[in-house]
Amino acid sequence: MKFTPRSYKFLINVYPPYLGTGIRVDHVDSDWKALRVSMSMRWYNRNAVGTHFGGSLYSMVDPHVMILLMQLLGNDFVVWDHSASIEYVKASKERVTAEIAISDKKLSEIHQKTRNGEKFYAKFDIDIIGSSGELVAKAHKTIYIRRKLPQAT
Repeated sequence: MKFTPRSYKFLINVYPPYLGTGIRVDHVDSDWKALRVSMSMRWYNRNAVGTHFGGSLYSMVDPHVMILLMQLLGNDFVVWDHSASIEYVKASKERVTAEIAISDKKLSEIHQKTRNGEKFYAKFDIDIIGSSGELVAKAHKTIYIRRKLPQAT
């Protein structure tokens, strides 16, 4: 599905799971190569000890790598989340942000590795940073990518 960066930002920000956790996409680059997402501490997104709930920290970064790649690669590619994990580094009550970016180098690697229809598992690391600049969590995403081969007629 093709979106404009502006429509994606609007739609994801009114998506009920994001509204319910206070997650907000703050910016999407016009070329789809990067976005910034944030979450402020609220009474409804705290865990039992009063810090950011780990599920919300992961949710704030979950869909975006796949969505950026789908927009960048277009309909000639199959793009799916394959696996993910998150390391919680430091408990935080601060506003947290994550910058998610797809480099030209990574795009070139994807095109090269999938040129004959091979599947490729692209790995991405995403830092979630507190407003003080300290690392709060690190998410690891693996995305399955395969170029669609032309259909025989």
